[in-house]
Amino acid sequence: MATALITGASAGLGLEFAWQLATARHDVVLVARNEERLTRLAAQLEAAAGIRAEVLVADLSDRADVERVADRLRDTERPVGLLVNNAGMGLNQRFVTGDLDAEESALAVMVTAVMVLSHAAAGAMVARGRGAILNVASVAALLTSGTYSAHKAWVRVFTESLAVELSGTGVTATALNPGFVHTEFHERGRIDMTAYPEIVWLSPEDVVATALADVRRGAVISTPSLRYRTLSAVARLAPRSAVRSFGRYRRAFQGQETSPPVP
Repeated sequence: MATALITGASAGLGLEFAWQLATARHDVVLVARNEERLTRLAAQLEAAAGIRAEVLVADLSDRADVERVADRLRDTERPVGLLVNNAGMGLNQRFVTGDLDAEESALAVMVTAVMVLSHAAAGAMVARGRGAILNVASVAALLTSGTYSAHKAWVRVFTESLAVELSGTGVTATALNPGFVHTEFHERGRIDMTAYPEIVWLSPEDVVATALADVRRGAVISTPSLRYRTLSAVARLAPRSAVRSFGRYRRAFQGQETSPPVP
């Protein structure tokens, strides 16, 4: 029974990954900042699925905490067969007038931690000749929605490059590119999404099921739902000037000017 390590496991897509992997009889290592949530989730997973759920409390904006998670991935006596780099955050601010400390934290969580943990996992997995890395990017990687788009663009291209390097090793790398998903993500970022119709939303159950199916077949790019695959194709083919024009759209949010919300 393979073990999966999931970052951002206490809520949102990370929580759904934990449940689907546990019910598929995988042991899990749950990584997030909220110890109370993680401990409660671990107990629920063990009781419901009969698997082993390990709790690893870590703040992925803290380099020392990231290294503790990396050490767990390098552990040869307790091998991890699947790494899910899911932890992320939304910044409801413009870059020029925004809080730079918040920007640096977001960069650490969504870029640096992904790089460090992927390096640790890939090294251990290649040595065993098997394993998989799933990095959560976004369709925003193809747009110009502030630094979030920049971070997710890095994740997407990094994962594609990693997949090329891992070819023939028995280890795969997949970039998951969801759109808007019904989770706590926008609420936590204080982003008002009430104006968006139901058709743009995906369920976390469907997103995670698609992602895991794509990991199993070794897909490099996983984009759940036909509508977001279509949007991604349009964004890739459209002139970048048109994509940038869309990115200049601003809307009022609590009396402030903000970038468009990001998937």
